[in-house]
This record gives sequence, C-alpha cells and structure tokens, in this order.
Amino acid sequence: MEVGDARTRILDAAEELFAGGGYEATPTALIARLAAVPKGLIFHYFPRKIDVLVALIDERTLVEEGHEVDAVPGDPAGTLSRLARRLPLHASPAMRRILFREADTHGSVKERLGRLNGELISRARFALELALPGARGGAARLEVAAATFAAVLLYQENLCQLTGHQIDPDAVAELIAHSLI
Repeated sequence: MEVGDARTRILDAAEELFAGGGYEATPTALIARLAAVPKGLIFHYFPRKIDVLVALIDERTLVEEGHEVDAVPGDPAGTLSRLARRLPLHASPAMRRILFREADTHGSVKERLGRLNGELISRARFALELALPGARGGAARLEVAAATFAAVLLYQENLCQLTGHQIDPDAVAELIAHSLI
C-alpha cells in the first residue's frame, strides 16, 4: 500500500462519514475501519481528529477568487442568474454538506464559508455595477443587493442539503433586479 493511498482513503472515509452523520458523531475508529487502515495510521497523518476535518476543508473545497462575471449592461437579472449558475465553490455534494453542517462549531469551516460569502458578494456587486452603470441609490444600494443575493445563494445551498428543496435562483435574480431598476 502506498503512503499517499492510505491518507487519501482516510480522507475519503472521513468525508463520507462526516457528511452522513457529522464530525462529532464520527469516531476515528469508524474512519479507520471504512478506510481499511489501522487506527494509529490516522494519527500518523492527522495528530488530532480535528486535523482530519481541517485537511478535508483545505484540500477538498476551493473558493474560486476573481472578478470574472458574465455581465450584460441593462440586464441585471440575467447577469445575476448567470452568476448563480457559476457559484465559485468547488466541492463535492458531501463536502458541501460538511461545510454547512460544521460551520457553527469549527473555525476553519466557518472561515471557508466566510470566504465564499465574501467572494459571492464581491462578484455580485461587480456584476451589478457592470449591468447597471449609474444605478439609482449608488454603491450602497448595490452592496445591499449583492449581499442579499449572496445570502440567498448560501441559504439555498444549506436548505437544499437539509430538505432537498430548491429556491429558483432566476426568480431571486429577477426580484433583486426589479428592486434596483
């Protein structure tokens, strides 16, 4: 067995178990069993259980930073709709569940979600500035609209994980756009 292979299996098992039952409810012995490794090997790679969660967050979630948006002047609803389809979070469905489940109790998870929220607000504000040059109410109004849009998108992610219910991002984009025109 290769060294990297065992570490990957440990992370794969932890991802599955943390997503299913949560971090607190998952003993390291169960991670070891699912990964088919001795329990001591987990502590070789990850001195504390929290280090497994931190590694998952650091290695398996990526908040894509940048101001790349597909903005069309005069079309704030379409611009926000396109932005919603390109959520700057790269993570598996299991990692998304972990992010939203563990954010209240673990600093590294909270930090990652904070970065995602900040990136969403920044992109939405930039997109709205491009779509609505000279919008009434100015920068403060666009900031509120961008923050609202980001909040709904993040809430949608969390709601979908909990209930399977989805909020139509196009309807949200339309609602926000109408408030700015």
